[in-house]
Order: sequence, then structure tokens, then C-alpha cells
Amino acid sequence: MPVLLLGAGLCACAGIIFLLYAYKTAVFSAHVQPKKMTSLAFELPLGSLSAKAAVVYDPTTKQILYQKNAELTLPLASLTKLMTAQTVLSSVPTTTLVTISEKDISTDNDAADLVLKVGDVLKVSDLVRIGLAASSNYAMAAAAGSLGNNSLTDMNEGASKLGLTHTYFLNPTGLDIDKNTSGAYGSAYDVALLASDFLKNYPQYFEISSNPSVTVDASGHPVTAAATALPLQDIPGFIAAKTGYTDLAGGNLVMAYDIDINHPLVAVVLGSTEEGRFDDIRTLVNASRQAELAQQ
Repeated sequence: MPVLLLGAGLCACAGIIFLLYAYKTAVFSAHVQPKKMTSLAFELPLGSLSAKAAVVYDPTTKQILYQKNAELTLPLASLTKLMTAQTVLSSVPTTTLVTISEKDISTDNDAADLVLKVGDVLKVSDLVRIGLAASSNYAMAAAAGSLGNNSLTDMNEGASKLGLTHTYFLNPTGLDIDKNTSGAYGSAYDVALLASDFLKNYPQYFEISSNPSVTVDASGHPVTAAATALPLQDIPGFIAAKTGYTDLAGGNLVMAYDIDINHPLVAVVLGSTEEGRFDDIRTLVNASRQAELAQQ
């Protein structure tokens, strides 16, 4: 009998200890679990944006916070260069030397391209940097050339892997092919997914757009070009951006910015005007910040 009583007592003690442990574990877990993130979704009055399509996307929660024709397929213009850069950086060593060729030189004569000329030799890393920050078509065409003859196939396969269901590429720069055909097509939502992925994997290349200019080495001499995202650089929390503009596309823009510490959002506008795209992005940023303040 004493043995049975002793056994019962030990079992009771063990049960009490287990319950205390379970309680402390539950309390501790409640303290260390991250706070559940709430949606920062917002709406805008009709006519607030000039853009044909727009989206604000939260890469952390994978939520769409705002959308206007977010899945409408439109010309991408130079937003194409994000996929070109991602494809090149994932396939070619960044120290690979590439020579600017006649093939890379188009009829485009913007300032970023005029600083490069046929015969200039640049590392792939520098081609991508000036191709993104200054939107140099020469540089991005040369970078795509480092992929060989399958560059467009690789880019389109990359888009498919990312789930960009409305996106396809006909050239690596996004320049219009003719009066009726753009160099690339996609949706605002697709661009948001692409930009989020690029920011995650290659932040050092995307974030260079937060500088007023970019300087690279071309055949042993420095080449400097202004960043096309300069009009956005006074926005608090600005991380990175890519601009795009052609006759067919109108004004396009994608921007990543912090809504809170280590909490980026991605805003996209497609089919705006050359100047209106910057106003549209500011409208989206301001609206998302008001939504965030309303939850505090």
C-alpha cells in the first residue's frame, strides 16, 4: 500500500509540474510571438491618378493594398530592365567584361546612353548599375548580350517562374519596336512581384537608384550619368525605383519604400504621363502612409 500511495503521489506531482510547464510555455510563447500584421489597404477617389493601371503591394504579407486595373496588360517600357538585370545577374559572373557593340547602339539618344560609345568595355555589374539607375539602353542591351542568343527566352522563362502571367518580353530594353509594338508587356501587379523579388535578391543594384547619379568604369575612364529616379529621392523611406517611358507606354514607374522599419511596400503605375507618373506615385505613397497612421 505505501508503494501504491507513493506512486500515486509521484504521478500527481508530475502532472502538476507538467501543467506549470505548459502554462509557462504558453505565456512565454504569447510574449515572443510577433504581432499579427494588419492590412494597410486603402482606396482613392476616382480621378486621383493619371495612370491607366496602378498597384500598391506588400511583399511581407503578400497583400495588394490598392489596385486600379492591376492585371491589365500594358507596355512596360524600361521597367523591362528589372527582368533583364535579374536574368543577367543570376546567370553571368558580375566581373565578366562586355564590349559595347554597334548592335547595342540604337536610335535612342538620351543622356544616359550618350556617355557610352561603341568599343567601351565594362563589367557586367557596371552595365547593370547604369542600365538600372540611369536607364541606359546601350548598357542593358550589352548586358543582355552576355547571355548569348537565348536572352529573351531566358527572360520569359524567368517571368514564368515568378508567376508573372501577363508579362512577356520582345527585347531587353522595353523600347518600342515600331509604332504599334512595344518591347515588352505586363501588368502593374506583375511588375510589383518582379520588383519585390529583385529587391530581395539584388538590393545593392536596385538601391543605387536612391543616389543622384551613378558612376561606372568604361575602358579605364569613369562615366557618370544622372539617376532617372531623382524626382523621388526626397520621399521619406525611399528605397529604390525604376522609371520607364516610351510613346506606346506613356509614363511608367515602380518604387519601393519603407512604410515602417524593415517593412517595404512596392508601388507601380503604368500608362501615366512622363511627369504624371511621379505625381501618381506620391499620391499612392501618401495614401499608404495615411492608412498606416490610421492604424496606430
